[in-house]
Amino acid sequence: MHPESARVAGFGTTIFTEISRLAIQEKAVNLGQGFPDFDGPDEVKQAAIEAIRAGVNQYGVTTGSPVLRQAIVEHAKRFYGQVLDPEKQVTVTSGATEAIFDAVMGLIDPGDEVVLFEPYYDSYLASVQMAGGVPRFVQLRPPETAEGAWWFDEAELRAAFSSKTRLVIVNTPHNPTGKLFTRHELELIHGLVARHGATLLSDEVYEHLVYPPATHLRPATLQPEHTLTISSGGKSFSFTGWKIGWAMGPEALVRATQKAHQWVTFAVAHPFQVAIAAALRLPDSYFADFVGQYQRRRDLLVDGLRRAGFSPFVPHGSYFVMAGTGAHRRQGEDDGAFCRRLVTEARVAAIPPSVFFSPAHAPSVHHLARFAFCKTDPVLLEGIRRLEAWATQR
Repeated sequence: MHPESARVAGFGTTIFTEISRLAIQEKAVNLGQGFPDFDGPDEVKQAAIEAIRAGVNQYGVTTGSPVLRQAIVEHAKRFYGQVLDPEKQVTVTSGATEAIFDAVMGLIDPGDEVVLFEPYYDSYLASVQMAGGVPRFVQLRPPETAEGAWWFDEAELRAAFSSKTRLVIVNTPHNPTGKLFTRHELELIHGLVARHGATLLSDEVYEHLVYPPATHLRPATLQPEHTLTISSGGKSFSFTGWKIGWAMGPEALVRATQKAHQWVTFAVAHPFQVAIAAALRLPDSYFADFVGQYQRRRDLLVDGLRRAGFSPFVPHGSYFVMAGTGAHRRQGEDDGAFCRRLVTEARVAAIPPSVFFSPAHAPSVHHLARFAFCKTDPVLLEGIRRLEAWATQR
């Protein structure tokens, strides 16, 4: 018997599951998985409690609670100057990951090509494969300096496009590199998208995790006609378990996404939608303090990694650090083997970034590891202490 369909037969256990399981076994500090070990604002939690007590406990509208959709368009106007119709240009999903899956299912047919920048969030490739699409990869390359920006080759990007290109996925701020796509880069991408009659899907879940003097440029503000923007409340408000995401943009793109959504989850947890609406309306002081706290955590981890002999690239956005492991890596050791050894020897967990690359390009990052700093100070400090002790013992 072969109970699995061909579309899922190639999917194994994710590296996140494997590393987390090993971290538990070894009682390691887990700096691998990208979710906070602390809660978001109390007033947002209270909004969820009040919604539950008020009886907001049944199915919501499939496109999302009107309260949340209105808050989403207000947020887009407030931070980006966008003007959107909450009835026709927004749909709410079970997190950004579902929005990505819905958009891919709603916008491409089997055989269509999808351009992916690698490293890519792992659900991108899985979504494309389940939809029968063909991925075309464009590699992001490390900067020459620790403070520099990750970059891609323009000729390589142009070569990735063809008459079959239907979709391009951009993640900015970028996981796992912390890259912010520049105006020049986005204008180049937009030009190619328009020329080939494709759609740009912009994943911006880290939109509020941008460290000064860097700034986030929303691709849809440059070319709204062919751009579908995806975001969520998980990263900006530290409620990843609530799984409230959304897609917004031109009516036709949102409608295609919504058509898939109605058969995937139909509707999303109603009281949490009301609470995230309250979160989106938090004052500017919340967002400023949020970034400040994360920038402090970033600098704490970067400095600690350097003291432990790693070579970190300072991220401009998101809450991950990519770090060179050359001082500790054994000859011929790939990043997966190194990260497993780091858990057992140093009792600190990190993620091997090659899992975010196609097999052809995976060897280019075998000398790197990804660390997450969305953790409390005691956790970060203990992780750093263990890494320094391990480096000294070696």
